[in-house]
Amino acid sequence: MATRIDPYNGFTFSVELDGITRAGFRECSGLQNSQNVSTYREGTDRYLSPRKIPGMVTYGDITLSRGITSDTKLWEWRLKTVRGDVQRHNISVSVLDDAGTAKITWNLFDAWPTSWTGPSFNATSDEFAIEQITIAYERLEVGQWS
Repeated sequence: MATRIDPYNGFTFSVELDGITRAGFRECSGLQNSQNVSTYREGTDRYLSPRKIPGMVTYGDITLSRGITSDTKLWEWRLKTVRGDVQRHNISVSVLDDAGTAKITWNLFDAWPTSWTGPSFNATSDEFAIEQITIAYERLEVGQWS
């Protein structure tokens, strides 16, 4: 009988900025890449349909959400970008197993913040104040997949 492989939980993950875990994030979304398709046809092709060839690879932006705290590192990083001092950092996002061991790690290179969203306040709610930061990155590689 084959061994069943269960999927990892989506709620146990870590985010590291230049190798340092900054904070516990509530959500991380936007890990993705895609590739444009270009068409090409020579006049001597026997087929009426064009060939499809791979084009440029593009990467999405990730959005990180967390409860706002006294830690201003992400805000300061965004503020430097707003002022024209774009500081690029590498980011690692890992999905963890039940024991807290990293099982899959995605490495994002040359990342910088494109936007920051502050918390919404509602006096009738018992939710935490959440901040979001959206980060662009130039390349995505899998550092570990086990």
